[in-house]
Amino acid sequence: MANVTVIGAQWGDEGKGKIVDWLSERADVVARFQGGHNAGHTLVVGEKVYKLSLLPSGIVRGTLSVIGNGVVLDPWHFRDEVAKLKGQGVEITPENLQIAETCPLILPFHRDLDGLREDASGAGKIGTTRRGIGPAYEDKVGRRAIRVCDLAHLDDLDLQIDRLTAHHDALRAGFGEAPIDRAQLMADLTEIAAFILPFVKPVWLTLNKAKSEGKRILFEGAQGTLLDIDHGTYPFVTSSNTVAGTAASGTGLGPNAAGFVLGIVKAYTTRVGSGPFPSEQENDVGQRLGERGHEFGTVTGRKRRCGWFDAVLVRQSVAVSGVTGIALTKLDVLDGFEELKICVGYKIGDQSFDYLPAHAQDQAKAEPIYESIAGWSETTAGARSWADLPAQAIKYIRRIEELIGCPVTLVSTSPERDDTILVRDPFAD
Repeated sequence: MANVTVIGAQWGDEGKGKIVDWLSERADVVARFQGGHNAGHTLVVGEKVYKLSLLPSGIVRGTLSVIGNGVVLDPWHFRDEVAKLKGQGVEITPENLQIAETCPLILPFHRDLDGLREDASGAGKIGTTRRGIGPAYEDKVGRRAIRVCDLAHLDDLDLQIDRLTAHHDALRAGFGEAPIDRAQLMADLTEIAAFILPFVKPVWLTLNKAKSEGKRILFEGAQGTLLDIDHGTYPFVTSSNTVAGTAASGTGLGPNAAGFVLGIVKAYTTRVGSGPFPSEQENDVGQRLGERGHEFGTVTGRKRRCGWFDAVLVRQSVAVSGVTGIALTKLDVLDGFEELKICVGYKIGDQSFDYLPAHAQDQAKAEPIYESIAGWSETTAGARSWADLPAQAIKYIRRIEELIGCPVTLVSTSPERDDTILVRDPFAD
């Protein structure tokens, strides 16, 4: 049986939570491999709604869940999220949840710096969640991060804190802020360590053991490929690599462990925050998509920008992440549209492109080239088989497959986990 890697193939918010939840019941381990608590997943299980931002989605099902080394961990948010889920009846113990000992920590001054930078950027704001994700990743690559394993060795942190404060105090001074309070930082770390340490494990060993035993591992990505620090719409991106290849480096398994790569894609396109969005509809169409799709961020509550399906961008995501199959979500939001449009290319000045150029100014000037397709008046909501879908909805799906060069594996027709059409079983490959 294959492992499965789930990634977003647009700008995030594609409905990964439901799909991972749907798959996690058949997995032995669910591993989160990048990002932080800036990513939100909403799971609807019966009458209960679970909102996750850091914990792997498998935890709701009791599946062994792992936070990999590629994740940046806010330990106080972790504690709050665990408490919230326990309050909803979810069992969370060191037996079913593990944290990689090499995860970098998001600390209070990371959140401070994130907000200070955004406030000072004016019209150049990137649109971060102000949760300290970027500054924490900066400290990781700058080799000054405090990591989860350091919580067991707090008496040995002086030199590392020297490195941190040398960097951050200079930045804080530039914003007119006081230096980091070292005594308070140590008190905060001492206070949280006892809660975090029972969950800490060498998860690369856990995962390699699971792999050697033939267990099914579900790798859970956050955000989306178009927010990848290398392959996304830079600089309006996140601070980590969101492509499928990160499943290896972000967990401690080799690249051959990724297995079936499932790209999650909405039947239309959304984006939160700043940045280019060629197929955005700042009109009644965008309003209708947003209202019907309940397009508000799980983490921030921000209204999402909405537009037509962009086949060019999804085709790029398929290529750079090696996507095996697509899970198409929120098809039911398109019910009742007389006409649908699909972006099949761009025009920038007098040139046409079948990909999105890398330069930010070119991206901002890109005008969509649309192909129109008839919509359908029937409902797709709750459909669980091809026979339940209108013929025109099937035609829309088939055209998307042709344009992105990738088959549709699953179709989601509502937030309910069982309202899913299985075309091809990712775990059977």
